[in-house]
Amino acid sequence: MSSLTEALVLEALKTVQDPELHKDLVSLGMVEQVSVRGDRVAVRINLTTPACPLKERIAEDVRSALEPLGAAEVEVHFGAQVRGPQNPPLPGIKHIVAVASGKGGVGKSTVAANLAVALAQEGARVGLLDADIYGPSQAQMFGVQGEKLRVDEQKRMVPLERHGVKLISMANIVPAGQAMVWRGPILHGAVRQFLQEVAWGELDYLVVDLPPGTGDVQLSLSQLTQLSGGVIVTTPQEVACIDAERALDMFRRTQVEVLGIVENMSFFEQNGQRTYIFGQGGGRRMAERHRTAFLGEIPLALSVREAGDGGIPVVAGHPSSAEAEAFRQVARNLAGRLSVKTQLLLPMA
Repeated sequence: MSSLTEALVLEALKTVQDPELHKDLVSLGMVEQVSVRGDRVAVRINLTTPACPLKERIAEDVRSALEPLGAAEVEVHFGAQVRGPQNPPLPGIKHIVAVASGKGGVGKSTVAANLAVALAQEGARVGLLDADIYGPSQAQMFGVQGEKLRVDEQKRMVPLERHGVKLISMANIVPAGQAMVWRGPILHGAVRQFLQEVAWGELDYLVVDLPPGTGDVQLSLSQLTQLSGGVIVTTPQEVACIDAERALDMFRRTQVEVLGIVENMSFFEQNGQRTYIFGQGGGRRMAERHRTAFLGEIPLALSVREAGDGGIPVVAGHPSSAEAEAFRQVARNLAGRLSVKTQLLLPMA
């Protein structure tokens, strides 16, 4: 049997494909380091996102490829570097993802908040822009209501930070309860300021919580920057899906790729029994009709509501709960979709 060498290990790793990108780890430039000591091998894989949904599968495939070489022990370590498009949407920001619903009351802001925190927990640099100008709720959900934004030396707004997420919301600019009686041009200016006059710093993902409907804010966002894609939030019931399909159509009319659909309040579970209060499978059927990804389903749970009202998203406040794991899985699926999209747009190495 031949002695193990780094060259042999690298050659074997050319047979291991990234399950989403469908190219081998070596040609993708994901093998960052190989160390061989006798029959022990350590490999460091640099993932395209820290929220990779198939990390364990990659590790198993690496071990399976190296064991026939005589490797008695294989250690697989992971790093991550989110890859953005060649022309980033804003300086320092790799991906901007808009979360829309087409109507209120389906938990869009709750989904946006928990997606942002989940991505941050995985190790990504994340910002959250509360673009629901008329009804901002992210300040409440992150426990920063009443806190005012400050500006830096360049007169840029400085985001608040909670749970690893940088946050900008109109609720931290105007007094609590004050109505925003603004027409389209003023809304356009507010969105522009939130994008271009904020010290966001370096971000892997900027999540934008859109207002309900398909109006001025949505149009302004698509005109002012290049979105990596949109996420549609719906509940299972057909009435909600009808409105969600309008939001989906809005993205497509403005040349924004729909990255997938999240079904919120999918079921209520008690003592192991599921009750489908709002019907069953509406979000998945919608994804199939429009040939887009179904990112996952979120259960209806008291803890999600309590966490939002209490200022700590459930992913942060109850990380071991089933609903927190559901949000994390949706975040991983979303990050995976963005990795695939980016790889398709980048030139071959």
